[in-house]
Amino acid sequence: MKKKLQFGFSDMENKTYAFIKTDKKMIKLFFDDISVIKGLGNYVEIHTKSDKNYVYYKALRDLIEKLPAQFMRIHNSYIINLTNVDYFEDNQITLANLKITVAKSYRECLLATLNKMLM
Repeated sequence: MKKKLQFGFSDMENKTYAFIKTDKKMIKLFFDDISVIKGLGNYVEIHTKSDKNYVYYKALRDLIEKLPAQFMRIHNSYIINLTNVDYFEDNQITLANLKITVAKSYRECLLATLNKMLM
């Protein structure tokens, strides 16, 4: 009996990129290039460091489970890439020229994670 090989996001733990399907194309996105992912109902808008935006059919709650550990949800509508954060001040996080308010329910987890990264 032959084993069927499957490759998906669950296998992406050690990968540096993933593919998304948008505008009838399969686009390769490097995780380090993703700055912010904004939820739009059943879709997400992915903002990159190279100032490109992609709309992808996937709910934010499903996507966060499939992203590497460098990504963190900071609001019901936002996931950020911690490696691309410029600074955190007054309950707002700034990255890629965007200021995003951190929701109260995510604030403690974010602070704990940032404190682990202190030098």
